[in-house]
Amino acid sequence: MRHRNAGFKLGRNTSHRRALLRNLVTSVIIEDRVETTVAKAKAVRPLVEKMITLGKKGDLHSRRQALAFLMTDDSVTRLFETVAPRYGDRNGGYLRIVKTGFQKGDGAEKAFIELLGAEKQLDEKRQKRTDAKAKKRAELEKQLEESKAAEGGEEAA
Repeated sequence: MRHRNAGFKLGRNTSHRRALLRNLVTSVIIEDRVETTVAKAKAVRPLVEKMITLGKKGDLHSRRQALAFLMTDDSVTRLFETVAPRYGDRNGGYLRIVKTGFQKGDGAEKAFIELLGAEKQLDEKRQKRTDAKAKKRAELEKQLEESKAAEGGEEAA
């Protein structure tokens, strides 16, 4: 029987599980979207929602509680200045879990855990990434053409 046995153990001991969840919460707050297993996504959801609620309070005690849990100071700053104000009029339900398929090695079910309302930021990140790739590809092609031209000039001489 599983009476009164709440929570997810995730196949880890207490300290490892706590470290994993703290890292995942920090990553979700910094990146807006993280791919992980469904079990981890479901385990991390209440913790992220609690952090956003602390961010919405915005007082010194809430900031210190967030600092005690999150792994980086940058994530706390982002939580209080960017993420929490996004949900000022919303009472909970800040996350979405989207199943994406299965992991190659062990067949575990994968999912994205993402903050609602972050689509605009995610699109901007995606656009920056594609622009950077295109710029890098153009530079490499230019270098390749220059090296071919230099080789052709040496052979002619």
